[in-house]
Amino acid sequence: MMLYQLEGAPDAAERRHRREDSRAAEPAPLLSIIVPTRDEEANVVPLLELLDDVAPEVPAEIIFVDDSDDGTASVVAEAGARCRRDVGLIHRPRERRADGLGGAVVEGLWAARGTWACVMDGDLQHPPELIADLLAEAERSGADLVVASRRAPHGDADALSVPRAAVSRTFTGLARRLFARRLDGVSDPMSGFFLVRRAALDLETLRPHGFKVLLEILVRTPGLRVAEVPFHFGERTAGHSKATPREGLRFLRLLWRLRIGDMVGRFARFGVVGLTGLLVNTLALVALTEGVGFYYLLSAVVASQLSTLWNFFLTDLWVFRGRPKGRTRVARLALFAVMNNLALLLRSPILVLLTAGLGIHYLVSNLLSLALLTVLRYSVADVWIWARDPLGRDAQDTHAYDIHGLVSVRSEVALPELEGFRVTPNGAHPMIDVRLGAVASSDGRIEFSSNGHGPERRIRYREALGNLGFGVEITVGGRIEVVASPALRFSPHVLYTNVVEPILRWTFVEKGYALVHGACLADRGRALLITARTDTGKTTTTLKALEHRPWSFLSDDLTLVAADGRVLAYPKPMTISRHTLKAVSQALLSRRERAGLLVQSRIHSRSGRRLAMIIARLHLPAATINLLVQALVPPPKYFVERLVPGVARAGGARLERMVVIQRDGEGVYVLDGQEALDTLMANSADAYGFPPYDAIEGFLNNNGRDLRLDERAIVAAALADVRTTLLRSRTMDWWRGLPVLVDGTAPAGRAGD
Repeated sequence: MMLYQLEGAPDAAERRHRREDSRAAEPAPLLSIIVPTRDEEANVVPLLELLDDVAPEVPAEIIFVDDSDDGTASVVAEAGARCRRDVGLIHRPRERRADGLGGAVVEGLWAARGTWACVMDGDLQHPPELIADLLAEAERSGADLVVASRRAPHGDADALSVPRAAVSRTFTGLARRLFARRLDGVSDPMSGFFLVRRAALDLETLRPHGFKVLLEILVRTPGLRVAEVPFHFGERTAGHSKATPREGLRFLRLLWRLRIGDMVGRFARFGVVGLTGLLVNTLALVALTEGVGFYYLLSAVVASQLSTLWNFFLTDLWVFRGRPKGRTRVARLALFAVMNNLALLLRSPILVLLTAGLGIHYLVSNLLSLALLTVLRYSVADVWIWARDPLGRDAQDTHAYDIHGLVSVRSEVALPELEGFRVTPNGAHPMIDVRLGAVASSDGRIEFSSNGHGPERRIRYREALGNLGFGVEITVGGRIEVVASPALRFSPHVLYTNVVEPILRWTFVEKGYALVHGACLADRGRALLITARTDTGKTTTTLKALEHRPWSFLSDDLTLVAADGRVLAYPKPMTISRHTLKAVSQALLSRRERAGLLVQSRIHSRSGRRLAMIIARLHLPAATINLLVQALVPPPKYFVERLVPGVARAGGARLERMVVIQRDGEGVYVLDGQEALDTLMANSADAYGFPPYDAIEGFLNNNGRDLRLDERAIVAAALADVRTTLLRSRTMDWWRGLPVLVDGTAPAGRAGD
């Protein structure tokens, strides 16, 4: 048995150094089992006997981190010496226990040597035999973290008393509402029993407080691949529960710190620094103009640089104090100076956009521009200048997607729109490979070269701000390689919509499919395609139809269509508005998400899209502005299950009907084949057009084959035997007429009648 005694409270670097020094010569096990204990004297021996027999073929160590005042540590030392496996003990003195069970777990993770770490309680309520299942699930799914869940199907927490069960469910619901995206797919974020790949964690970012260390890991570690294994929560046979009102208060404080506390504290300090910088700027302006005699414009320029220096050093030493940094101080200073000066230049365009574009009073626009620039400066400082890994060089995660076996995509950035096609990375070369990196400046011309294996074509598109803004390089050879500017890491929706989706559109055509602009529902294998111009009301119509009819969902925005009339699902998350949300009665959105729609709906609306297209036509850096806006205010995107609970999905169907919805006029009309084809192609073209779409389309079609003609031919063949109906309504209640149309009883007529 090995015994660890960490006296005092060493910092992270010292803990790492002690661990490596003490055990460097010993072979590392595959698994480290970490057991935090507090007054569990009677449970240690039976627990060790069970752990000694778990997965005997797996090299493992057992580490107890003990916060006890009874004889638990002595029992661990005595019983551990008889175990076949190595048993370690860290006994924490009272002054080191303020961070609770979570802190004990992190101490154990620092001491652990295994590739995997399994965290479990020492009270025998977590069945040790489940550890083998957790390891098997990690291998099967490729997950970084496997949660033993009481809330998953076939799991239960029946051993909890009624009051504790009620508190547990309340806290779980509260956590899920506050961190809906991070906890998506995690049924039991309060579990104390889980397996995690140690390399996926950054232990220096964890600041545990109380029992719920899993929640902290999930929230503070973005990009984790998570899986679950159900389990039965057992009954305590000895000792007493540590779930007390005090731990409940600790949990609420943890929620505050995770959701708001850290960010609010840093942002408040950033604001204070800005105010002191304003004072420094004013004093320097007066001193240089009145005291030295400089011309006031020159004084203003010099004063701005002096206040920038002042703001930088306070921000570096106070706002982001203690954060590991990926850049040198000189690099941070240079970027900070560039950011401050660009913020001044952006002030006027923002005022114009708010006042002239959105119709906001100029006084309110002035205040909003100041607030927006402060938020923007803080966001850039937080996620770029003072980031630990600003270019993502340490990112070990890759995200793999396989779209119906037609096209495979690998990306360094998670692409939420392709979440429905996510697969476990297998090392195979994808058809489309997306990574982050520097994009060289270019005039947008297509370049031809060779990589030694064949000819290549390449195009670069980069806007203002260089690699701090929007930039992309696309190379086509044996496959399609995309290099996106690092700033796109913070706006994956823009990366997908502006870059990946246009590439996918023309790649599908080469595979014999057209990605058309239309929602798709199915009834017993028969598909109904609903198409419209962008922002007409297609999403609301789809949701209302699903809520009132037992139809299956294939897609909301884009649908894959083959020449033989088959359609394949393309289930992107839906972009909704406040109006859309009012149309469905059972949406599973939190109050925070509903409140966020007040701002999101205004920005990501028809008027917002119209304004964005105006910016593009004026040759302003439209994609960069879009990137910044969506990074600060992400679009309100939710999968259909969040909006219509219990909805059925279908992977494909046979296209039998198409409906075109329009807002102007009233009536139902049958379209002939040519009208149907022209309408669907026009609506599909309307879904694109935002920079750099024209450049990408021209580039991908510059290969001796006009894919646009191929796409039209595919759609024409698919619609050959499809009845198409134009449905006009000023009240936008198209969904009411869909059941009649699907049953084939639409009145005959002409669109021009």
